[in-house]
Amino acid sequence: MTENGSVARLLAIMARLRDPQHGCPWDVAQNFDSIAPYTIEEAYEVADAIARGDFDDLREELGDLLFQVAFHARMAEEAGRFSFADVVASICDKMERRHPHVFGDASIADAEAQSVAWEAHKRAERQARDADGSVLAGIARGLPEWQRALKLQKRGASVGFDWPDPTPVIAKLHEEIEEVRVEFAARAEAGAGGRDQVQQRLEDEIGDVLFVCVNLARHAAVDPGAALRRANAKFERRFRRMEQLAAEAGTALDQLDLAAQDVLWDRAKGEE
Repeated sequence: MTENGSVARLLAIMARLRDPQHGCPWDVAQNFDSIAPYTIEEAYEVADAIARGDFDDLREELGDLLFQVAFHARMAEEAGRFSFADVVASICDKMERRHPHVFGDASIADAEAQSVAWEAHKRAERQARDADGSVLAGIARGLPEWQRALKLQKRGASVGFDWPDPTPVIAKLHEEIEEVRVEFAARAEAGAGGRDQVQQRLEDEIGDVLFVCVNLARHAAVDPGAALRRANAKFERRFRRMEQLAAEAGTALDQLDLAAQDVLWDRAKGEE
């Protein structure tokens, strides 16, 4: 089957699923808001397949993500707003417009220069359609907050609002951690009536720590999402090994005290 034929088949399946009389009741009942979380989930599953190097799974997950695009486009078409073809035309127009060095006469020295030009194109497009003239305009609020923090920081850095190197970022991280420690101490001393206020301050200070951690990752040229995925995978791998070691000793992990669990953690870590 040709690519055009495959896309036509996908759109026909989507239309059938959404048919009020003959479609799937679940698919018919959905709307943009209810489907959005699935779209985000599928994007993460694509990233997970890439991280695992599983290309068979990647093929399937990319199909799931494409189905999400078809789903949203079908609902929009039913509402008389736009179609799947309009979505394709929009991205084609955007790619040609933002790559004048490929589809026009402009010249770009390297990938870094293209990144700068790309942001300039985006900024010009935002200003043309939006009265918000802030350099922070257009950063989606639906992004995972760590990713939104990274984009906010990059936008600030684009006009010079940035630390010159990682050293002051590390100093700031120590400062913010100390403020968290102070609030924990305040919570321990607060009476029942003051706990809520202290808890709010704790949330603020921990948020500051996380924001600075994202900034530190940016200065290290490390993707904070990828770094956290590696940390999660490391924890899961070692914790599962702890469970195995406990089982081999004839017990369950929850039957051991923290000191004994730490011994197993150190052993699992040492095996790596």
